This record gives sequence, C-alpha cells and structure tokens, in this order.
Amino acid sequence: MSYLKYKGYLGTIEPDLETGELFGKLAFIRDLITYEAETLKALEKAFQESVDGYLESCAELGKSPDQPFKGTFNVRISPELHRKAVLASSNSLNAFVSDAIQEKLMRLGA
Repeated sequence: MSYLKYKGYLGTIEPDLETGELFGKLAFIRDLITYEAETLKALEKAFQESVDGYLESCAELGKSPDQPFKGTFNVRISPELHRKAVLASSNSLNAFVSDAIQEKLMRLGA
C-alpha cells in the first residue's frame, strides 16, 4: 500500500468507486483525522492541511498529538516461545526482538 507522507504522519489513499473521488485518513494513530479530494494532487494537499490542522488543534487544546510508530508495541506469543526468546536473549528481550525484526526486514529487502 502506498501512503502520503508529511511531518512524520502517513495518510491512506482510497477511492470512492461510486463518486470517483478520493479520500483518506491519518494512519497508525488513535485520533480520527480524514480528508478528501477529487484528484491525487488535491488529496495530498488536503492531507497536509489535515495534518497541520490536527497539530494546531492539539496545541490549542494543550493535548499531545498522537504519533505513529512510538517504538513500543505489544506482541502476543505462546508462553513456550516467550520462554525460549528470553533465554536466548541474554537478558535483553527488547534487543533480541529488535534484531530479529531487523534481520527479517533485511531478508525481505525492506
């Protein structure tokens, strides 16, 4: 999937097959921020305006804006896999998991 990118935020690009218009939302955050336009160029502009408006609104409210990819996430695995990973990790499960993800991404060419 392709995303619009601006100020560390990613936005989706989706067509409305009935109207032929485009729409999207900020991806990977909890707050719902949407935008729409008739062309891809206009959608990109609407996306950027939505990001700017979101950041301004958060500042006015004294609220920290949601940030995508904070660097933390929960992973649910079996207790046995958890045990094996901890034992193999040499006391740093975070580093072990980070290395495993990095290794997998390199194999995928990402």
